[in-house]
Amino acid sequence: MDLPYRPNVGIALFNADGLVFAGRSRSAGPEIVQPGFDWQMPQGGIDPDEDIIAAARRELAEETGVTSTTVLAVTEDWWTYDFPPYHGPAHKLCAFRGQRQRWVAFRLKGPDSEIDITRPNGDEPAEFSEWAWLPLTEMPRRIVPFKRPVYERVVQAFSRFATPHHFATPGVPTSL
Repeated sequence: MDLPYRPNVGIALFNADGLVFAGRSRSAGPEIVQPGFDWQMPQGGIDPDEDIIAAARRELAEETGVTSTTVLAVTEDWWTYDFPPYHGPAHKLCAFRGQRQRWVAFRLKGPDSEIDITRPNGDEPAEFSEWAWLPLTEMPRRIVPFKRPVYERVVQAFSRFATPHHFATPGVPTSL
């Protein structure tokens, strides 16, 4: 029997310079992180009946501490990736074949000092060991290969937000 995909949301958080938040990920269960491919954008599970934007805001706050954002866009389609073979200890993600994701793009409205990757994430350890603002186009080559096709789609979907932005007029969320 094939395992299901876990519903998941990915978050592209852009700063005013058009750079995207990236965190150095810690390995967790079947989402094995390979040296040299350990930078990723925030992501996390979607609770049953949870709105996609609400899930994105919750995950972003849990993993980065960020709450001051403007929604820029939301993808309409689900993009999937399969986990690589995993023979480690039991993990909550072992019940899934991989993840199916929708992505949300946000613009950070607050200062960088709002970012705190050390804050507790429920009963989970911190998601990231360090963070940086990086060009969106660099993210596919910095992510583990099994997630790369999804990150290439994220670049295509959200590249228009990867330019300097001044907050003269608030953006209107768009769907992709």
